[in-house]
Amino acid sequence: MHHVSVPPGVYEVELKCRVEHGDVRDRLDAVGASRLRAVTQRDVYYDAPHRDFAETDEAFRLRRERVVDENGDGGAPERVSKLTYKGPLVEAESKTRTEHETVVDDETEARAIVESLGFEPAAVVEKERTFFELDGYTVTLDSVSGLGEFVEIETTVESDDEIPAARDRARELLDTLGLDPDETIRTSYLGLLFEAGAADGTVDAL
Repeated sequence: MHHVSVPPGVYEVELKCRVEHGDVRDRLDAVGASRLRAVTQRDVYYDAPHRDFAETDEAFRLRRERVVDENGDGGAPERVSKLTYKGPLVEAESKTRTEHETVVDDETEARAIVESLGFEPAAVVEKERTFFELDGYTVTLDSVSGLGEFVEIETTVESDDEIPAARDRARELLDTLGLDPDETIRTSYLGLLFEAGAADGTVDAL
């Protein structure tokens, strides 16, 4: 395998389960989770001209997010676009990766820059997401086109020393929500779509 040197960044510690949302919504309410917002997301994933991301376990995407409703401070824009790089797994048990992300002002120009550098659109992942806050973690109810319903629980840490404790607490919160921490899925939505033969490689204008 081609090994990739990734600059230091935030570590995203994430656990994910395939589960219908009804009972989880009830548990979130029962334990006092705060509903934050609901959004739709359209992620365009790119192949790199200089290495095979499937081989190196990396991901590079351009995300368009639209806020459906806002239950927080009302400060989120109605629409935002972000460029995100996700590095290889550093801890498979919790799907922990290094992540670098930035908001872009003009998604059309961002796409033009990326594609001018030789990155090619590979697939699209579309989701409806509702975010909750619970004990400092983000709990997300996802409905993914072509896949169904999932629950994610995640947080970010700034050093690899913090990963085990963050992962263990995420497992405890999954149990609190009535989910089995041993039934988590380590494959990304993009990977699940490819496995299901449902990844959309046709990328229209953003």
